[in-house]
Amino acid sequence: MKFLRTAVVVVVVMAGCAEDPPQALGTLEYDRVALPAPAAERIVAIDVREGQQVAAGAKLLTLERTRTQAQTRAAEAEAQRQRDALAELEAGTRSEEIAQARANLAAVQAQARDAAAYYARLQPLGSRQLVAASDVDRARAATGNAAAQVRAAQAVLEQLERGARVEQIAQARAAAEGAQAQVVAQQATLDKLDVVAPRAGRIDSLPYRLGDQAPVGAPLAILLVGDAPYARIYVPEPLRASVKVGDRVQVHVDGRDAVLSGRVRMIRSEPSFTPYYALIGEDAARLSYLAEISLGKDAAQLPAGLPVRVEFASGPTSAKPGKD
Repeated sequence: MKFLRTAVVVVVVMAGCAEDPPQALGTLEYDRVALPAPAAERIVAIDVREGQQVAAGAKLLTLERTRTQAQTRAAEAEAQRQRDALAELEAGTRSEEIAQARANLAAVQAQARDAAAYYARLQPLGSRQLVAASDVDRARAATGNAAAQVRAAQAVLEQLERGARVEQIAQARAAAEGAQAQVVAQQATLDKLDVVAPRAGRIDSLPYRLGDQAPVGAPLAILLVGDAPYARIYVPEPLRASVKVGDRVQVHVDGRDAVLSGRVRMIRSEPSFTPYYALIGEDAARLSYLAEISLGKDAAQLPAGLPVRVEFASGPTSAKPGKD
């Protein structure tokens, strides 16, 4: 009997001396998706509540559309005007405008011939001093003016016959494309006034209420997405060398007896904080590395924020103490 008691004591002592498996602490988390306000508009409808499970594409909120709709119609009108201007340049000059230019050219040509004939009649009289020299000068100036008007009318006619330049058409086409791009941007903003879920998930938070007007970029809704949560843990520096992506681990959730199986899906190569002093010796153990542990569907119903303890299969090899 005494031998039995001695054996029990030895087993208990050996169990107490056994080292615990290496572990790290953290919390359960979900991937969070924030849906920002596309415009500073009033909330006119809220179709979900916090904690509700929603499918991808489900409508969550609706913002007032009046101002954005007016801006969209204005952009569409400007795009149509630019397209019409491009079509006008590409069609060329109307035949009526060319006929009018030809008529103007004929009129100034007739005036030029009359001015030249008058000057030709007046010039000999001026050389014999039968008319004043000033009259001859005025006739000469009128002849030159009429000739300039003929050249100007000819240039206008040639411009109309040739039509718009290639560069003008290119500029009009670019302006039309820019106006159409504005329409697309306005339409996208208009569509975003119906806030929908980009992925299936659970509504975690609705920061604003019906009638509120959130500023641009403020989160209107925050979703928790994913089939199951993941464990976000901080790996101590002594364990970092032995932990790698793909390692299998055991996850203990506070308040749950069953142990979950997980896998390391990410571990940072840099510590979670930058020390203000050089870490050497025992101080190096203060470093920790952020890691994420993926979990299976058996953890799908667990809420975010629960404390977890992750146990690794093996820890770093420690040197055996030497003999004195």
